[in-house]
Amino acid sequence: MHGRVKIKSTAQIEEKEKQKRESKLKLYVAARDACFSRRKDGVLDDEALQLTEQLLLSNPDFTTLWNYRREILMHLETVREEDHVQRMYEAELSFVESCLKVSPKSYGSWHHRGCVSARLPQPNWARELSLCDECLKLDDRNFHCWDHRRMAVKMSGVPVDQELQFTDRLIHSNISNYSSWHYRSTLLPLLQPESPPEPRLRPTDTSPPPPSRETHSHRVCEEQLLKEYELVRNACFTDPDDQSAWFYYRWLLGRAELGEMISCMYVSRKEESVAVALSRPVDPQSVGLMLVLDGQPQRVEWRSVHPRFKHSPVWICDLPQGTISDIDNEHNLTVHWTEEHTHRDCTLNTGRTESWCRDSATERELFRGELSVEKTSVLQTELQSCNQLQELEPLNKWCLLTIILLMRALDPLGYEKETLAHLRTLKEVDSMRLAYYNDLCSKFMIENTILKMEYAEVRIFSIPDKNLTTLCHLDQLLLVTHINLSSNRLQRLPPQFAMLRCLEVLEADNNAIEELEGLYHLPRLEEVLLQNNNISKLAALRPLASCPKLTRLDLRGNPVTQTANIQSELAELLPSVTDLML
Repeated sequence: MHGRVKIKSTAQIEEKEKQKRESKLKLYVAARDACFSRRKDGVLDDEALQLTEQLLLSNPDFTTLWNYRREILMHLETVREEDHVQRMYEAELSFVESCLKVSPKSYGSWHHRGCVSARLPQPNWARELSLCDECLKLDDRNFHCWDHRRMAVKMSGVPVDQELQFTDRLIHSNISNYSSWHYRSTLLPLLQPESPPEPRLRPTDTSPPPPSRETHSHRVCEEQLLKEYELVRNACFTDPDDQSAWFYYRWLLGRAELGEMISCMYVSRKEESVAVALSRPVDPQSVGLMLVLDGQPQRVEWRSVHPRFKHSPVWICDLPQGTISDIDNEHNLTVHWTEEHTHRDCTLNTGRTESWCRDSATERELFRGELSVEKTSVLQTELQSCNQLQELEPLNKWCLLTIILLMRALDPLGYEKETLAHLRTLKEVDSMRLAYYNDLCSKFMIENTILKMEYAEVRIFSIPDKNLTTLCHLDQLLLVTHINLSSNRLQRLPPQFAMLRCLEVLEADNNAIEELEGLYHLPRLEEVLLQNNNISKLAALRPLASCPKLTRLDLRGNPVTQTANIQSELAELLPSVTDLML
């Protein structure tokens, strides 16, 4: 036994560690309670500052203590000389730096450092930038550090080109640095902005529009774009599976924002109403929609197509009874969108029961964008590069998706088959996002169908048997009279469906529809075919009661037809329906 080292058992070691933890916890709780008590009593002195310091060094994420510490510092700032305040805040920055070493991503520590830096009588922003650089070397995706760095850059007035060089260094050291790519996208429009386009005069305009509200371009000039394409293309070829560069690539390929406009105006004698479709959802009370009839401003109340919408791209107003109902009279109507200094004119000719006016290029601009010859050439070059990469990496989802977006920007109809083929491949290689790709495919097919409908100058929207999973761009179907959505995978007709103000016939057989919320106050709807869907409750049919002209309804193959007394229930709910198929 003599000469042997006594080794404690595992149980003894664990018990000793437990006692240490309990002792530390008691001290921590006592100090915390003392801080809370002092704050409650309004104590704002150096002793309280030292007490919070001990606690925050062990737990930098204690937000309440950071708040208390700022209260103390701000009080001391009022009772001390400026030199003393400078030294006090410099010491505070050193303390925060110690806390960041404990927890580099502490919300409280970074926020407190920003507050202290802003209150320094003589701030040293170069020191803050240096600290951020060191932290980003340890973790280049520390978004707290990035936020603090942006503040330091703004406060110190670092030139934009210098910051762009900073992103260059980070990207070349790590092309997977998403934060650097994102930061770069915020800097380029400031350094190399795209020249604003000349205002486009519409046929109805007789003079240049007044100056619009000041806007800031988020686009980059074409010369810089070419350099950026080369940079990001090299990154994509270096590591095709890294998403950071691909996200930036998609931002570069983004199209310019469309100008605000009244895309369509529709006038009906029968309903004595005016409907307008705008380029974005608005609240007419705040943006100012004004109707002028035969040169006289009208006091009308604009309403959305559905009670759920406070903001909507489609708005309706009713005219006083008898105002435009006489078919022997001609009327000129103008809707002014005062916020955007734009308007739309429409003439209701003698003998016509309805009239409309729309921009024939609206849909093309919405889905494709107006591309110059130079920009088209650039996008074609990028498409060729992506196709080359796709030959090397045939199952790379980022490359496939970028090819699809390029094709959509260049020629949606011309590349329709290739786009759908690439989407099928994406569904196979990235099955976890199957629902997203199904919705994306639905969106593209609806856009293409709208374009074809516009070129043919018809008011029939037919897209059956296309596996649609969602409906979009319904504000572009304001004039449609007949819509065929049969044999798809739709589960509902959303509230936006109420934008189809001219709809007379709806075919939606062989879907999985459970809700009809969008069939609300459609003034011309006469026929609804819903054979073989999943409507199981009578309540789902209640929106149809708001359609005054509905006479034919086909519900065959729906679970609701098995409801007891269904025929009498429907007769009471929908008295106008004379042709009911169950």
